[in-house]
Amino acid sequence: MDIHELDALDDGPARELVTSWAAVPRWVDGVVTARPYGSVSALREHAAVLASTWTDDEVAAALAHHPRIGDRPVGDDASAAASRHEQSSSADADAATAAAIRDGNGTYERRFDRVFLVRAAGRTAPEILAELERRLGNDDATERAEVAEELRAIALLRLERSVS
Repeated sequence: MDIHELDALDDGPARELVTSWAAVPRWVDGVVTARPYGSVSALREHAAVLASTWTDDEVAAALAHHPRIGDRPVGDDASAAASRHEQSSSADADAATAAAIRDGNGTYERRFDRVFLVRAAGRTAPEILAELERRLGNDDATERAEVAEELRAIALLRLERSVS
């Protein structure tokens, strides 16, 4: 869709689209109510500024909408479709790498009590595994900050893929 179509959308469909980028209600409200933007760069800039204010609780709630890395995203909504596209580069992992990612996901979830989130788009399975292993060494505060940054990156990437 182009920016003028987004600017003209009724609030309901606009909220549905923006929620597929990141399910952070305060952010969705801020992005939708600031329309019209007139340009993708104005939209991206405003969305990035709002995303920089996400709280730990907002990020944690948004994680419920993200599948585990290596799991096949289910559903037919825009968020599931985006996850399938983003994880496609790692879908052809060899059996050993896929098993290591599955095991690492379990270790990560026990360690941090949340799903491992990484911007998978453009990364190979070995790169994702290396990132997972690196982040297992983080303390909780550092990891919370990294998760928030990854969620922001995913949201802005989805925005850029959705609006031209």
